[in-house]
Parts: sequence; C-alpha cells; structure tokens
Amino acid sequence: MTIVNLSKQHPELYQDVVALNKNADQALIRAGLDPLLGELVKIRVSQLNGCAFCLRMHVRDATARGETADRLAVVAAWWESQYFTEQEQAALALAEDVTRLPVPEPRGWDNGSLNEEQVSAISWLAIVMNTWNRLAIRSHYPVAP
Repeated sequence: MTIVNLSKQHPELYQDVVALNKNADQALIRAGLDPLLGELVKIRVSQLNGCAFCLRMHVRDATARGETADRLAVVAAWWESQYFTEQEQAALALAEDVTRLPVPEPRGWDNGSLNEEQVSAISWLAIVMNTWNRLAIRSHYPVAP
C-alpha cells in the first residue's frame, strides 16, 4: 500500500483544515467554554479514532494548560469517574456521539449544562478533530519517543 503524506500532497487543503481548526477553537471560546475542555474533547475523539499523533499532541497541550495526570488517565472512561463536571461530561458524550454517529436515540449528553451555542461549538470541534485524526492516521504521521 502506498503511504502518502496528505498534507504535503495537497498543502492548500491542509491549510483549509488549519483555518477550520482555528475557527472551531475560537467558536469554543466565544461560546463561553474553557479551552481546556476543548483539549479534553480532542483527546477523547483521538482515543476513539486511535490517533497516536493527535493524542500525544493534545495530552501535551492539556498538560500545558494545567490538566492533571489523574484526569488525563481516566478520560477514556470518563463516565466511571467523578473527575469531570457535569458540563465536561456532556461535552465528552456529545463528542462521542459526533465521532461514532450513532443511530438517533435519547441523547445522554443533553443534561442541560450546554446551551445551543456550546453544543454547536463542541460539535464543530469534534468534527475538526475527527478530520485531523483521519489526516494523521492516513498519512502515517510518526509518533516516536
């Protein structure tokens, strides 16, 4: 199988994704959500997609923003811990819904802690993160110690 670095093959498309990412991050802030919550969403989406490159990047980014090792250790099983606020739980569940595209059913994330603007911002952030994961995985971005 031929491995192609998609960002180098079509750099203009890569720059479009960079711009989309920037806009999604700004929408999160305009919606009144903490950028650290955005990092948690990016981590969870990357866990679901199995993207080592993005996981390493966003765990480092979250740590730089003050996230604790304990909370990072349990993001993959956030629903079983008491580390996350109601709003963080809603955002993580929503990001999972966006990533997995489930058959419509009652929304477990819809606990009233996110307003419409925040639901939109988290949804866009998860969509963008799914794009980055697919780009990194398909391009086989290196992840070495």
